[in-house]
Amino acid sequence: MERGIGITLCLTLLLCRKGDTGFQGPCPLNCQCFTNTQVICSSGQMASLPRNFSAQVKEFIVMTTSLSHLHANTFQENPQLAKFILLNNVLRDINPRTFENLTMLQELEISGNPWLESLKPGTFSQQLSLSKLQLNFNKLKTLQPGMFDSLKSLEFLQLKGNGLSHLPVLLFQNLQNLSVLDLSQNELEKVKRESLFGLLHLETLKLNNNLIDCLFSDTFLNASQLRELNLEGNKLSQLPDKIFSVLTKLEVLNLRGNLLSSFSLHMFGMAPPSLKELNLKGNRLLELSSHSLDGLFTLKSLSLSSNRLSQLPVDLFRNLTAMEFLDLSENNLASLPGKIFYGLHEIKAIHLHGNNLTELDASLFEDQLLLTQLYLSDNQLQSVRPGLFDHFLFQIIIRLHGNPWRCDCHIWYLHNWALNNMSEMENPDLVFCKGPWFLRGRTIASVSREQMVCHLSEDEVTPDRGNCALQTTNDTIVVKCKVNKCSPLKVKVLFQEHGGSVDERVVEKETPLLQCKNETKAATP
Repeated sequence: MERGIGITLCLTLLLCRKGDTGFQGPCPLNCQCFTNTQVICSSGQMASLPRNFSAQVKEFIVMTTSLSHLHANTFQENPQLAKFILLNNVLRDINPRTFENLTMLQELEISGNPWLESLKPGTFSQQLSLSKLQLNFNKLKTLQPGMFDSLKSLEFLQLKGNGLSHLPVLLFQNLQNLSVLDLSQNELEKVKRESLFGLLHLETLKLNNNLIDCLFSDTFLNASQLRELNLEGNKLSQLPDKIFSVLTKLEVLNLRGNLLSSFSLHMFGMAPPSLKELNLKGNRLLELSSHSLDGLFTLKSLSLSSNRLSQLPVDLFRNLTAMEFLDLSENNLASLPGKIFYGLHEIKAIHLHGNNLTELDASLFEDQLLLTQLYLSDNQLQSVRPGLFDHFLFQIIIRLHGNPWRCDCHIWYLHNWALNNMSEMENPDLVFCKGPWFLRGRTIASVSREQMVCHLSEDEVTPDRGNCALQTTNDTIVVKCKVNKCSPLKVKVLFQEHGGSVDERVVEKETPLLQCKNETKAATP
C-alpha cells in the first residue's frame, strides 16, 4: 500500500496510545477503545462494521479489515460521529445511503481500497457539516456530476492516487469554502474551465502526477483566492500566456517534474505580487532570458534543479532581492557570470552541486554575507580562487566532495581554508586529490602545504628567471633551467623523509657582477 497511507496508520495509532485509557462501556469485538470518544478496529477477520459501541464515541477508525461493502443505514445507531476513517481495506462498493445518518460528520476518509472504482450520486448528500474529505489511493475512474454539491462547508478535499481521467463539468461549483484541493497522481488529460467553477475561496490546488498535456488559459478563472498551486509530476510541455493571470494571491507554484522547455512570466500576464515559492525542478529547461523572472520581488525560494541549463544571463536574478533559497543543481552549467548573485543580500542557501563547473569567479559570493549553506560538490573544479569563501559573516556549511581537485600550489587557499574551517566543510574525508599522481587519493586536509607544488611551465616563468622543466628517468629527477647570461637563479630542493623531517638542498647560479655591469653599460645608447 502507498507510503502515505502507512504513515497515516502509524500516526493514528501513536496519537491513540497517548490518550486516556479509561474507556467506559463495552468495546466492540476486534476493536480497541483507548478513550471514551474513540474506537479503533483493525482485524483481518472483520467483514462488517460493529454497531454496538457507546453513544459517547465521536471518532471511529477502521483499518486493514476484510470489509468489502458498506450498507445502507450502517450508522443509524451512531449519528453522533464527527470523524470516520477507513484505511487500507478491500472496499468494492458503498451504498449511497451509508452515511445518511451522519449529519454531524466533520471528517471522512476512505483511502487505500484497490477495488473501489466508483462512488454513486448522493453518497455525501447529508454531510452538510463536513470540512475534510479524503478519497486517496483508491481506483476511482470517474466522478459523477454533482457528487460534492451538498458539501458547502468543505475546506479540504483530496482525490490523489486514483485513476481519474477527467473531471465532470461544474464538479466543484458549490464548494465555496474549499481551501485545499489535491488531484495528484491521477490520469487527467485536461482540466476544463467549467470544472473549477465556484472555487472562489480555493487556497490550494494539487494536480500531481497526472497526464495533463495542456491547460487552457481560463482554467483558473474562478480561483482568484488560490494561494498554493501544485502541478507536480504532470506531462505539461507548455503553459499558455495568462493562464495564471487571475491568481493574484498565489504564494506557492509547484511545476516540478513536468516537460517544460521554457518558462516566462507571460503566463501570469504580470508578475504575481505575492509569489514566495517557485519550483521548476525536473523539467527540460534549456535556457532562461534576462526577463524570465522579472518582478518577483517577494520570491523567497526558487528551484531550477535537474534541468538542462548550460548558461545563465548575468542579470537573471537582479530583482529577486528577497530570495533566501536558490537551487541550480544538476544542470549543465560550466561557468557562472561573476555578478550573477549580485543584490541577493538575503540569500541563505545556494545549491550548485551536480553541474560541470570548472572555475568560479573570486567575487561570485561577495554579496552573500548571510549565506549559511553552499553546495559545490560533484562538479569539475580543480581549484578555487583566493578569497572565494572570505565574505560570509556566519558559520557556513560547504560541500566540496566529488571534484577532481588538483593538489598543487594553486590550491593553497582552499587548503588553508579547509584546515581552519574543518567543521564547516561537509564530508571532509571525501574531498580527495585527483592529482598530481603522487597525491592521488589523499584527502586535501591530510596533505601538507610543502607537498602542494607546481611544475613551472614556459608561460608561468618570467623571462629574467628563465625556463625550468622537470625530467624523470628511473629514480633520477633532472631540473633543466634556461637562463640569460646575467640572470641569477636559485633552485631549492626539499627531500621529505617518511618520518616528516625535511632535508633542504640549494643550487645557486653565480653571475660575475662586474662583467654584467660592463655589458649593461655598453648596451646603453
